[in-house]
Amino acid sequence: MPADDFTALASSYRQELLAHCYRMLGSVHDAEDLVQETLLRGWRGYDRFDGRSSLRTWLYRIATNACLSALTSTHRRVLPSGLGTATDDGHTDLVHADEVSWLTPLPTPGPVRQAQDPAAIAVLRSGTRLALVAAFQRLPARQRAVLLLVDVVGFRIAESAEFLGISVNACRSLLQRARAALADDPPDEDEISADPAPDEELLRRYLAAFESADTQRLAELLRDGVTYEMPPIATWFRGRDAVRDHWTRRVFRQPVRALPLWANGAPAAATYTQGPDGAFRAHAIEVLETRGGLISRVVVFLHPELFPHFGVPRTLSGAAA
Repeated sequence: MPADDFTALASSYRQELLAHCYRMLGSVHDAEDLVQETLLRGWRGYDRFDGRSSLRTWLYRIATNACLSALTSTHRRVLPSGLGTATDDGHTDLVHADEVSWLTPLPTPGPVRQAQDPAAIAVLRSGTRLALVAAFQRLPARQRAVLLLVDVVGFRIAESAEFLGISVNACRSLLQRARAALADDPPDEDEISADPAPDEELLRRYLAAFESADTQRLAELLRDGVTYEMPPIATWFRGRDAVRDHWTRRVFRQPVRALPLWANGAPAAATYTQGPDGAFRAHAIEVLETRGGLISRVVVFLHPELFPHFGVPRTLSGAAA
């Protein structure tokens, strides 16, 4: 079969393979690299593809094993909330932890438009929630792989066993242990609504208040027990007052701008701070998780290198901003 056929057929699976590799690895950069490796391996071996399974199944097998190989040399990725307890004092000194392997966000489609599959988008949004992906990272690599293949992607246990080259009984045992581990320490639940309109409106109000540095309006959008995390800073806050103090003391000391995004199934923003030359430079990707029409969690990824993954510029001129 011609390689051109493979390229055309495999491209339709790229987004779900990216989500799968991201759930396995917790890093959008690593996931993109592994998807590229998967497609390259698939392209090179396509003439040997015998069609006994679907192309999708074959690609998932390649991707899963590539992720397992990568996980032998990487550390578990975490969020600040996975390392210690929160503080309710916005004046607390910030402790950087650059040596930690941090979880990073994944770009996901926003409100469903024409030519998008609403069911597929719903699965992608619910299956890439930050708390859920962070919970996956706590599992040993093979348990993680089996849980994702069976409970998230929907493969049969027998298929998953074949992917990993193990017996069905061994695969079933890995799945049971993974499910038990998640049940013992379940991820926080956030709201993934079938109708994104309220989240769109909440994001619009957040960005307007953010660019105006209006901490009162921002605070009105937060739930009482909101949490606020800022990897690679290990310090994290809980409570509306603590978050507002942090904004007042540290965030709005210079003009800021923001662009709307969607990440991990939630509204998000690319934020910029203004330098002495008037240009606005990449500052962070913020993910806003919601519950009951208010923001329940803000995760501020202070990694400007993430901006290209989201298709947004690193710099905005003063005039453009």
